[in-house]
Amino acid sequence: MPNRRPVLIVEDDEALREILRNHLEGEFAVSAACSLEEADKALASEEAHFDAVILDIGLPDGDGRDYCARLRRRGHNMPIIMLTGSDGESDVVRGLQSGASDYIAKPFRSGELLARVRSQLRAFDRSEEAVLTVGPYTFRPAKKLLQDPARNTRIRLTGKETAVLKFLYRSNSPVEREMLMHEVWGYNAAVKTHTLETHIYRLRQKIEVSPANPSILVTERGGYRLNL
Repeated sequence: MPNRRPVLIVEDDEALREILRNHLEGEFAVSAACSLEEADKALASEEAHFDAVILDIGLPDGDGRDYCARLRRRGHNMPIIMLTGSDGESDVVRGLQSGASDYIAKPFRSGELLARVRSQLRAFDRSEEAVLTVGPYTFRPAKKLLQDPARNTRIRLTGKETAVLKFLYRSNSPVEREMLMHEVWGYNAAVKTHTLETHIYRLRQKIEVSPANPSILVTERGGYRLNL
């Protein structure tokens, strides 16, 4: 099953919120909020994380641009795409100055929205800003680094270990061994299952409290899954 990356829509217009959900949910795991208060609760939840936020400007409890600036100050670095009914230059400039990654004026075309979300995610994944959470660790793929703030420890990863963790992170379901090998090593007949299992073994030695009984990088249904 293709990866479905989590996206949060913050929009108070119920009809538009459902249109956005319908446009995105075939490719992304979509959650929605109708106010800044609800958005705060969603972003603060320990059970959820979001790779992108689609944020309306005019919300019942505040201005989306001010909220975007607050999210940036709090350390949220994921792409934030602003939605507005105005495409005037001053509005666009203010939105981008607040920390928005992109800006889409209503009405918009579904294809354009999807293209912009994909583009922002690709750019973010390549950036030094990408910071993900894996179990107790802060994962910085660009730096090939895991950090455990509670224990003040740093774990260095190899390129392939980083790629394995990153691909598993993006999946909402177990990833079969063959798919993981293809995504990380590409089409290479020389790569055997043993190669993948060796990398999984080494990763577990680095990140698990009990590598023999893993709780973060688990085996499931003929493949592997991350407990985030």
